[in-house]
Amino acid sequence: MDKNLEIDNTDLKILSLLMQDANMPYTEIGKRIYVSGGTVHVRMKKMEQMGIVRGSQLVIDYTKLGWDISAFLGIYLDKSSLYAEVAEQLMKIPEVVNIHYTTGIYSIFARIVCRDTTHLREVLHDKIQKVQGIQRTETFISLEESVNRSIPLDED
Repeated sequence: MDKNLEIDNTDLKILSLLMQDANMPYTEIGKRIYVSGGTVHVRMKKMEQMGIVRGSQLVIDYTKLGWDISAFLGIYLDKSSLYAEVAEQLMKIPEVVNIHYTTGIYSIFARIVCRDTTHLREVLHDKIQKVQGIQRTETFISLEESVNRSIPLDED
């Protein structure tokens, strides 16, 4: 059975409110969508078990902590079949915050966060370039992130 069939408009409203404010108490969500806080709790547990909700994250502005470089890496692999092994090694590098297996000219597109350009060079040269299976990389430094949002789920 398609798991999406088990999701209704109430579930989507709950998710939508939490995407706007992940700290919103279940009782407040319940008031806004006219159900009990207990109902919100049960529905959230159901969506976690279904794998729709995979936890929560604290969103940090790394620049305010001195991590001023956000860069994207286009990664060429020796063979695309090496993706799983290379991704596993990249996950061990703390500065790598996202990894995507992609179509197009790169096999992997990743995002890294570094303190400064010296740190960026160290991460690229001493960590990423040493991963077996990586042929070469292309680096794109982000000058500014203008949008980082979730897609709207409810149709209100």
